Amino acid sequence: MPVASPPKPRLFLSPPHIGAAELAFVEEAFRTNWIAPVGPHLDLFEREFCARFGFRHAAAVASGTAALHLAIRLLGIRPGEEIACSTLTFAASANPIVYERARPVFIDSDEATWNLDPSLLEDWLARRARTGRLPRALIAVDLYGQCADLERIAAICHRHGVVLLEDAAEALGATCAGKPAGAFGRMAIFSFNGNKIITTSGGGMLVAEEDDLISRARFLATQARDPAPHYQHSQLGFNYRLSNVLAGIGRGQLQSLEMRVKNRRRIFERYVAELHDLPGLTFMPEAAYGRSTRWLTCLTIDPAKAGVSREDVRLTLENENIEARPVWKPLHLQPVFAGCEAVGGSVAERLFHQGLCLPSGSAMTDDDLQRVVETVRGVFLRQ
Repeated sequence: MPVASPPKPRLFLSPPHIGAAELAFVEEAFRTNWIAPVGPHLDLFEREFCARFGFRHAAAVASGTAALHLAIRLLGIRPGEEIACSTLTFAASANPIVYERARPVFIDSDEATWNLDPSLLEDWLARRARTGRLPRALIAVDLYGQCADLERIAAICHRHGVVLLEDAAEALGATCAGKPAGAFGRMAIFSFNGNKIITTSGGGMLVAEEDDLISRARFLATQARDPAPHYQHSQLGFNYRLSNVLAGIGRGQLQSLEMRVKNRRRIFERYVAELHDLPGLTFMPEAAYGRSTRWLTCLTIDPAKAGVSREDVRLTLENENIEARPVWKPLHLQPVFAGCEAVGGSVAERLFHQGLCLPSGSAMTDDDLQRVVETVRGVFLRQ
């Protein structure tokens, strides 16, 4: 009987990429017994992160979601107030709005960047201003490694007195108008989840120009413990601080960020070179105002032109043990946010129905890339 071929190794969408520096920092934490939640790696990770990007103050926390929740809490949002948010994003961009019993309003994307549409935002805020119903804040998401048009969005928000929060969870290392992702808005957040361009296993960072905001964030993130020899709490706090061990991983990862950006951009360029001629297939464009990290290589497939659908390609990749995922399902279509106001939505909906994210991990080999390319091309050639 013929011997069955061994299964092909799984190609993940964006797996962690770990090096020697991370291990050295973690071993140091063990050797010095700094396993407690706080410690020297945590302090140094925050300082090195600020120094790397020019931020004034930063607090390392357990996740990007925790960072965003703290940012919203620090604004003093009252129940029932509105916070606008990009609709084409992961649910974590809007969940903290609901944690604070505020109401999200979802803003559509533009075709040119896939990010929040500044023109749509400007028109909506102008209408709201005429009726005295402006939202308290806007969460502008930097999508798939590319900043939103943050200079323009920041100017619009400033004109209407709306606080801008930048959700840069997916865009560490990207730039906009010569500034790094996270440099816009009153506060910004990053994620170091296992699938991000750098990881701490799980973790996040809150950055701000105002020292008082970050000091307050650290206080709330450590259970809001009052300064007393006993355990005393005068207000509600959270267990949100990043551990010293995980901060050590982050310090090592930060050292190789630029290499990872270059690798992911190289991966994107390889996909473009190999797949650009396929009918109906279009890659996520790069905005002229900055540099995308290409955290994930994203594309759309128009079935009317391609003769195949996004799902045809995704399922064929899955059959070859290759992970690919649809573009984010817009939040205004999510059951958990049913009944929330949406401003536009058709662009994000089309991107969701036609959009696909290909494997983009910074440790991908040429053989890995060729395997993906041949599988995708094979779907089109069968038509």
